[in-house]
Amino acid sequence: MAGVILAAGASRRMGAGRNKMLLQLEGESLLRRAARRAVAAGLSPVVVVLGHEADRARAELKGLSCDSVVNPDFTGPTSGSLHKGLEQLGSDVLAAVVMLGDMVLVTEQMLSGLVAAARGTEAPLVVSRYGDVTAPPLLFRRALFGELLAWSGEGCGKAVVQAHRAEAVYVDWPGAALTDVDTPEDFATAQTLLARS
Repeated sequence: MAGVILAAGASRRMGAGRNKMLLQLEGESLLRRAARRAVAAGLSPVVVVLGHEADRARAELKGLSCDSVVNPDFTGPTSGSLHKGLEQLGSDVLAAVVMLGDMVLVTEQMLSGLVAAARGTEAPLVVSRYGDVTAPPLLFRRALFGELLAWSGEGCGKAVVQAHRAEAVYVDWPGAALTDVDTPEDFATAQTLLARS
């Protein structure tokens, strides 16, 4: 099972030219935190899609067993980054877990849980569910890669997930794990949640 981490965005809502993927949380950048957890969960290969300040971001991955690719159109829709990540995967990759670098409370255990759920089923995708909300990380089997590559828009293949929701396997996680970091307020919330845990 491969991992694709989407971490290319321009961080426009963070303000003052700050790149959210380089913000430090518990002593490491958001980017390194996401990549380290993907590797620790046994995902291989792990492809990190970079864009905004790609050279600075790549330096954060030093020493981790992962590859990176740059999406030059990182201000465009998320689908462009997803396509770049999937295109890096060899034909031997049978499934990929797609995750967002800014969902800072996604744990190694959650990623492993998706993989474990996939092993017990032939379903084409395994979807994370937080109460009534479905969101990344998402596990897609190769059978859906073509649809993902043909899709354009925001989110992690949202239309493809919707099209196959009746066939999907769902794994439930706590609502707090849905936290993502787009604004300074989001970052403060994430720090508070981690301080309590």
